[in-house]
Amino acid sequence: MDTNKFTKPFYIFFLMLPSGICQGFVYIVLPYLLTNNGFSVAEIAGIVAVGASASLFRFVLGPIVDVTLSLRKWFWLSLFACIATLLVLSITPFTVKGATLLTILVFISQMACNIILLPIGAIMAKSVEESKKGKASGWYQAGGLAGNGFGGGVGLWLAEHYSVTTSGIALGAACLAFGMVILLISDIPHIKGKAILQELKGLGKDVITMIKIPAALFVIVLISMPIGTGAASNLWSALAKDWSVNADTVALVTGILSGLISAIGCIVGGVIVDRWGIWVGYLGGGVICALGTIIMAVLPMEPYVYVGGVLTYAFTMGMIYAAFTAVLLYAIGKKHAATKFSLLGSFGNISVVYMTTFNGWMHDKYNSKFMLSAEAIIGVVFVIIFFLILKRMMYKNLIPAVIE
Repeated sequence: MDTNKFTKPFYIFFLMLPSGICQGFVYIVLPYLLTNNGFSVAEIAGIVAVGASASLFRFVLGPIVDVTLSLRKWFWLSLFACIATLLVLSITPFTVKGATLLTILVFISQMACNIILLPIGAIMAKSVEESKKGKASGWYQAGGLAGNGFGGGVGLWLAEHYSVTTSGIALGAACLAFGMVILLISDIPHIKGKAILQELKGLGKDVITMIKIPAALFVIVLISMPIGTGAASNLWSALAKDWSVNADTVALVTGILSGLISAIGCIVGGVIVDRWGIWVGYLGGGVICALGTIIMAVLPMEPYVYVGGVLTYAFTMGMIYAAFTAVLLYAIGKKHAATKFSLLGSFGNISVVYMTTFNGWMHDKYNSKFMLSAEAIIGVVFVIIFFLILKRMMYKNLIPAVIE
């Protein structure tokens, strides 16, 4: 590829913001408002988990992205889908009786947010220099998390001080503005001369080949485990009352500040990956996240603990998310990039779904301290297990530097 056509890693940050903004509305604005409308934390966790489960299905559209439109066109289509579903969700009543409808709309909204990740993932795989993919991974996750913070913080503040509809309109406009950066990136055409059925057959063979590679199979199992899932962040706004935190503080801390801090964590994580490798970044990030969560659990339930704990969690999640993306890029190679990136991303989100549900159950059965402690302990146990497996595989030379 002509070096002038390489995509600058920083551009990925802006492409990711719209998806993050829409997710921030669902994972921050919605839980806080639902607690004020009679929903329990377990019920909120259930709705959020259904939304998170949308990421498990986005790989189904991967072959269509690979063989139909160009990546820029797919980005535009998914961007407008994000904006449309955000607006619909913002005019829907948040009532216990309407929980089923709300859950369906949340799922549709998050499907739209996930579709946009397909062209972005393919752009990273195909047009970012190999030596800069760690940085691109950092910016990828930084954009998603910063967007989540922006959508959650600004969205909640607007919803509390004006209306939910005003919040939805403002966030939709922001999505459109940030998405314009796609015009700075050289378009990548679809795979020509192939039908979707033909591509599916080729994809199936390619995925089977990938799974037969021990290192790739290790990655698939690793990312499905509860290591640094960030599940607690989906419930921070719903848990705020346990630490006696008001709405404006929740908006600031779980929104804007968490977005900024997590973005910094992503950049740091990307640098760590490029310097010390994906395994240090991923497993090390999981340990740091667990330690921060345990500290928050043992400290008094005061507002300052909530603020410090949430921001520490945000930073460590930024680190591990950057490493997570780098791990995916390591495993998929370049062939059928959009589909394999989304397929592995779906595996990675399985743990987010079941840990979010688990956290909601732990909170309602016990309390927030038990919930945080359980998440942290489980994470450390699995880090140790996979560190030992990784060490054994390296000893047997089953972990190559690059998977073609």
